[in-house]
Amino acid sequence: MTSINDAWRAVGGEPGLLSRVSAVVRRDALDARLPVRDLARACVGACALAAAELGARRAGLAEAPAVTVDDGAVAAAFHSERLLQVDGRAPDVFAPLSRFWRTADGWVRTHANYPHHRARLLGAVGLPQDASVEQVADRLAERSALETEETVYSAGGLAVALRTPEEWQAHEQAAEVAARPLVERERLDAAPARVLPPLDPGAAVLLPAAGLRVLDLTRVLAGPVATRTLALLGADVLRVDAPGLPELPDQHADTGFGKRSATLDLGADPDAFEELLSTADVVVNGYRPGALDRFGLSPKALAARRPGLVVAQVSAWGAYGPWGGRRGFDSLVQAATGIAVTEGTAGEPGALPAQALDHGTGYLLAAAVLRALTEQSSEGGSRLVRLALARTARWLTAGIAPSAAAEGAPYPGPDAWLAETDGPLGRLRHARPAVSFGGGPTGWERPPVPWGSDPAKWR
Repeated sequence: MTSINDAWRAVGGEPGLLSRVSAVVRRDALDARLPVRDLARACVGACALAAAELGARRAGLAEAPAVTVDDGAVAAAFHSERLLQVDGRAPDVFAPLSRFWRTADGWVRTHANYPHHRARLLGAVGLPQDASVEQVADRLAERSALETEETVYSAGGLAVALRTPEEWQAHEQAAEVAARPLVERERLDAAPARVLPPLDPGAAVLLPAAGLRVLDLTRVLAGPVATRTLALLGADVLRVDAPGLPELPDQHADTGFGKRSATLDLGADPDAFEELLSTADVVVNGYRPGALDRFGLSPKALAARRPGLVVAQVSAWGAYGPWGGRRGFDSLVQAATGIAVTEGTAGEPGALPAQALDHGTGYLLAAAVLRALTEQSSEGGSRLVRLALARTARWLTAGIAPSAAAEGAPYPGPDAWLAETDGPLGRLRHARPAVSFGGGPTGWERPPVPWGSDPAKWR
């Protein structure tokens, strides 16, 4: 499992702990031309090992619990937003205008799941807000892909021209991405170590993040996957959104397990946020780089007010280069970096078998947070960890040596790794957690709640 060595090294893990990890290999799980299964297994495995390490330290165990990474559980988890059902209803994953379109000289990929992104897309191409799919197709067929990319981006929308791997490698943003490590890790100051409360080694369930408070400022999909994982591990995760920016209901349900959900206007009520920050252990920011800095939420500003804090950031393109300030999503990163060409046919672009950049980056982000907590508890210092979907894409396309043809039992489909849970949103069919280690949790302590239904306060 060479790829998990890479992931574990990227989060600063001790190489000797890798012997605690084993895999249940299943043929055909996340099957693709690119080594998606290897990436997924590595990200989940590194996350589980980081959790086991932190749990062992807090519980005073002689060694970290054994970690098992089951390809079946991982495949189901990487499809969680597609497998979710609410009272028997299948989810809406992509809106009609979120798709590939033929242009005069190639293809362009748009993302318009959110109403404001749809409005900006239509405005950028000069169409009315009630325009049909056919009208959009006709309009884009008249334009070049790069022209569409720039016009839509300038209007605040989301569109990316399809590029081959070679075209992406020649792009300035690709060079900036390649120059960075898979996980950027930085010590921000000399804050003293924050001793974490010990855990009961005899407890029925080992929850490595129990008692820790996580401020979840994330949206779509990598960040929420990371914080959902921290909630699984016992953290008190409070997701905070702007009142006027509601989340898509199905997406909120899928990534809301174990969390509470509040709304807060950072500009109008900064004191409420400062109250939350004053006792937070982790802040996870999934907005585009710099978007929240005006509220005093840059990593250094946060650490100055809360020494010893772990700050985690995730973005599409990275916090650098000409695209550092751009919004982006998994599907757009696949289109820009050549993945859609690699996974497509001669006639049209394709896609990975799951939103693997989002999910993989999410689990790796959670692993980085857990390792930062472990390091901070003994060495001190406020910590920053930063990941980007585009950097994960580079790892997938140029950094992972594909493993030999998978042996073992064939992947039978996701059913064995699905569960049903009743809650305030209804009866949910959902993927079980993929993160697994000896004595660890097998499910979340609470189901997802309606968006914005909790007060912006710690429990």
